[in-house]
Formats: sequence, C-alpha cells, structure tokens
Amino acid sequence: MKIFVTGVAGQLGHDVMNELAKRGYEGIGSDVAPEYTGIQDGSAVTKMPYVSLDITNKNAVEQTLEQIHPDVVIHCAAWTAVDMAEDDDKVEKVRAVNAGGTENIALVCKKLDCKMVYISTDYVFDGQGETPWDPDCKDYKPMNVYGQTKLEGELAVSRNLEKYFIVRIAWVFGVNGKNFIKTMLNVGKTHDTVRVVKDQIGTPTYTYDLARLLIDMVETDKYGYYHATNEGGYISWYDFTCEIYRQAGYDTKVIPVTTEEYGVSKAARPFNSRLDRSKLVKNGFTPLPTWQDALSRYLKIIQG
Repeated sequence: MKIFVTGVAGQLGHDVMNELAKRGYEGIGSDVAPEYTGIQDGSAVTKMPYVSLDITNKNAVEQTLEQIHPDVVIHCAAWTAVDMAEDDDKVEKVRAVNAGGTENIALVCKKLDCKMVYISTDYVFDGQGETPWDPDCKDYKPMNVYGQTKLEGELAVSRNLEKYFIVRIAWVFGVNGKNFIKTMLNVGKTHDTVRVVKDQIGTPTYTYDLARLLIDMVETDKYGYYHATNEGGYISWYDFTCEIYRQAGYDTKVIPVTTEEYGVSKAARPFNSRLDRSKLVKNGFTPLPTWQDALSRYLKIIQG
C-alpha cells in the first residue's frame, strides 16, 4: 500500500510517517517547504521520500498526486494557529489552506479512487454544554475562523468522496513541534506559580498513538466520521497541567482560573471539547491508551 502524507513537518504527520515505516508501507511525505523542516531525530520520516507541495495550488496537487498515484492520502496539513486565523489579513489564507487545499486533495482522490483521511477538530462544534460530541452529529456551529474553515474542509471531503475517514481530535501533543505540554514545562522552569483555565474540558491526543490508529483505519473500509483522543477521562487544562508537573517532578504551583479570569483570547475557545470515542470500539478499532500513560511516555522522550 502506497500512502501519501501531507503536513509531515508537523506533529502528527511526523508520527504517521514513522508508523508507516514500522509496518513496511511505502510512505511519501509532503509539506510546503522545499526540503523537510521537521525535527531531525534520525527516525524514518527523515529517510523516506519527500515532496514539496503547496496544497492551495490546485494544479500542483493534481500533478503530484497523479504522478505518485497513492492508494491512500492522509491529510495532516492545516493552518492551526487559532488566534492568528482571526486577523483580517489572514482569514482568506486560512480558508485557502484548510478548505481550499483540502478540496484540491479530495477532488484528486476522487479521480484516482483512493482513500482519504482528513484530520479535523472539536472546533467544528459550538463548544457549549457538557454532553460529549457524537462523531455523526451534524449540529455544526463553529465559534471561530479556524473551526469554520476546518468544517469547510470536512464538507469538501464528505461531499466529494465515499472512501473517506474524517477524524476529529483535540488538545494535540507530539515530539515534532510546539504544544501545550512543552509550553507548560518551559513556564514551570521559570515561574513559581502558573494560572491555568479550569472551565474548558476535553481530552489530550498524543500523535504517536493517533498515528497507529490512523494506519489501522486505512487498512479497512470502515469509512465515516470518528473521534479519536486518548482514553483516561475528560479533564480541564488545569487538571492536565497538574499532572504534567507531577509526572515531570516540578513543584510549580498551579492556580485554577476561569476563562474570563484568564483573559479573552483573540479567538473564542470551546468550553466543551468532550469527544465521544465509542464509535472506534463499535467498529473494531483499538482505542488510544490513557492520556496519563501517553503523557508518561512522552515526557520520557522529551526530557531524556
């Protein structure tokens, strides 16, 4: 099986390429830079074929994918700078990447009759209430530009293809790139106390674990919408920070605050990021390990 992966310089794309190598699949990575710009850790992703591709360039996407002719495209590339997406001069760029770029890929997948995996987000919902979001829920009410454009990407996939997996994730962390854990560790080194919101609830997603699940998925024809975060229960960012410091051996004091007390960010954030993952088990997929276990494994890597 030949698998084309976009966004390999990001957290998830990096781990997807390594998972493909572990299983002996032919993986071709891509990103917008002329050469691979992700972490140079000697892992398989740095040794596998790499193609420079601007997914907003429809002709380039068509030519590249037709030449490679993959069996599967795992589309990890996205504009993920949530606050910056709200800037007036960035909105169309964000839409070009998250919606237009995704549609460019979906149209070629349709032409080639290949499977497509689209990575989406809990931000397609309104983030209200306390009920976990069902993967097949169509009550979309994105609360910011990022969420709206990711929803447009979802629709570009579902309207053009039949052989697709739309996988929503939340609170992502991985070795290759910036994330909440790395930020909290850096802050904890230089501050005695840190203020963290307690009223935004969800579950973290470790890209190493997610990559395994995604390859499990493309080995099947169990298409549709899925939610995939780590197991271990729903928590707040405050809870997550406390566990990060506990496992990392920090004595930094964590002070819980409301979103309002913390201060308004440029983009609205969801209070309810609870994603219902039960469809994974119903369709025979192995759930991700607990986020506590994932955090432990992750800290061993980044702390040495």
